Amino acid sequence: MSDPAVYDHLRSADPDDDDTVYRVVGTDADSVTLLCVSDGDGRRANTGEVMTVSRGALASFEPAENPDGNRSLGARLASVPRGVYWSLRTAGPLMTAGVGLAVVGTLGNVGLLPLSPLVVNGLIFAGFGCVVVSLVVG
Repeated sequence: MSDPAVYDHLRSADPDDDDTVYRVVGTDADSVTLLCVSDGDGRRANTGEVMTVSRGALASFEPAENPDGNRSLGARLASVPRGVYWSLRTAGPLMTAGVGLAVVGTLGNVGLLPLSPLVVNGLIFAGFGCVVVSLVVG
């Protein structure tokens, strides 16, 4: 593999190595930066391992399938709440408050919470205001 692009997936061509898959996350004229995205059996893993390989060493790698495609439907559905949780947690308190206000206002708007129209509109407006301010400031 001589000229990989960002997001290409590679694995070692050596039959003695395991089936660890790496995603290309950066390239320059002399090297390629790889992120380990699977375990030794080719299943998706969040290892955080990053390594830089010279362009000459890429001859020992071959293209590989994206390991994200081998997760079961249940595993993919179970990851949605975790993704939402971590997205809000890392977004900061203003973004989290804004999303919370907008959600409560929307629940009131569809009748799931007994709120007056003035309160519903205020919650939604304040929520989106917090989100916009968080995006502009953050």
